[in-house]
Amino acid sequence: MSILAEERKKIILELLRSRGQVKVLSLAQKLSVSEETVRRDLDILEKDGLLRRVYGGAVPHKFASFEPPYLQRQSYRADEKKRIGQRAASLVKSGDTIAIDVGTTTLEFARAIADLQRLTILTNSLAVAFTLMESLNAGRFAGKVILIGGELNPQQQSLSGVAGERMMKQFSVDKAFLSVGGVTLERGISDYDINESSMSTAFAEAAGEVIVLADESKMGKDSFVTIMPIEPVHMIVSSSPPPEDWLPYLQNCRIKWIEA
Repeated sequence: MSILAEERKKIILELLRSRGQVKVLSLAQKLSVSEETVRRDLDILEKDGLLRRVYGGAVPHKFASFEPPYLQRQSYRADEKKRIGQRAASLVKSGDTIAIDVGTTTLEFARAIADLQRLTILTNSLAVAFTLMESLNAGRFAGKVILIGGELNPQQQSLSGVAGERMMKQFSVDKAFLSVGGVTLERGISDYDINESSMSTAFAEAAGEVIVLADESKMGKDSFVTIMPIEPVHMIVSSSPPPEDWLPYLQNCRIKWIEA
């Protein structure tokens, strides 16, 4: 019986978690496909950061304590990020107070904000702040932008740290839009940088609604630092439908999944 590509990848990852490694030949036999098909599946999973290819098979991808520089990440899955950003922007209403954290997906979200009035936007992303400044000057929306300060991270174009977290405690926002490094049911949402993750946590704690923006490559993936469990998340905006085995859990937690 033929197994669809997404189901094959799910089985591969489950075997990888339980065995610690997988072999191309044994996978081909188990999945009733050719070895070349398995190699293609492994290549895709490696590209998505979910495993590491080795001779004859694959091993788990170790947690990364860093991510590529901001400018380098902008070209990765650019079309998906743009769709996610545009869909997330439709969730913002005139008069809203929102927080936007650091990320290339939240940058696309900031670019898509338009035709709204009386917005108040808090962010610790220099790239997001600059984009919003250009939009304000061009009259694409009306409102104000508050830059949350802290220590400068030039590579990620962000401000974070204790000073910014203290500043954030003064505010309450309607919605927090978070760009993350990974989403799992076990660890929740996570990211790479300790300081930026702490700022994302502060944004979430100040928000009435927490909205996670994450493309397909982030699903089932753990990053270095946990931002928050998945249960308090209100919405996930993604480029793909949720993994089928996640559906009962998402429904039980009343997490709305929006496919861009």
